[in-house]
Order: sequence, then structure tokens, then C-alpha cells
Amino acid sequence: MKLAIILETKEEEKAWNAFRFANTALSRENEVKLFLMGEAVECENIQHPKFNVVDEMKKFEFNNGQLMACGTCLKSRKMDEDSACPISTMNDCVEMVEWADKIVTF
Repeated sequence: MKLAIILETKEEEKAWNAFRFANTALSRENEVKLFLMGEAVECENIQHPKFNVVDEMKKFEFNNGQLMACGTCLKSRKMDEDSACPISTMNDCVEMVEWADKIVTF
């Protein structure tokens, strides 16, 4: 199955669960694309002792999940040059949704 995930929060536990969900889906041999939108583009900077979002993000990318980040959202936070995620557009998000069999939002 092709799963598209749209993450719109940098709240530690929710972001952590979104990436855990994505990693579990990958482990079940699904194709997964994850689009960071709004404040979620800040996820790579989350530091939390219990909800290690950064490790889950790294695991996702290591396991061939496709991670994209909204370029406009990055630019509005002056993060476009510092982001580890590929800078993407709303067209990329629409294409991801059209590609997917199922869409999940967090």
C-alpha cells in the first residue's frame, strides 16, 4: 500500500507518534511519503527526553521513507537553508496525495 502522511505539528508526542507510525508502515513493506507542513518543519530541532523525534526521523529516512518539507513554511521560519529535508512545494504535496492509496494526518 502507498501511504501519505501529512504532519502539521511540532508537539513532541504527536510528531513522535507520526514517525513511529510511518516506520511501522515501512516495516510492513508499505511505501511511505511524509510531508511536513506548518510548524512541523521544525521537527528536526525537537529535543525531548521521552519522545525522540529526531531518532525516528533518521530511522524513517534510513528505511527509505520519503520525507518532504513545505518550502514556504521553512522560509517563513528562515529555515530553508538549514533544513535536512528536501524543500518541497504544495504541488509536491498534491502529487503525494494523488499517489497515495491512503492519507493520514497528524
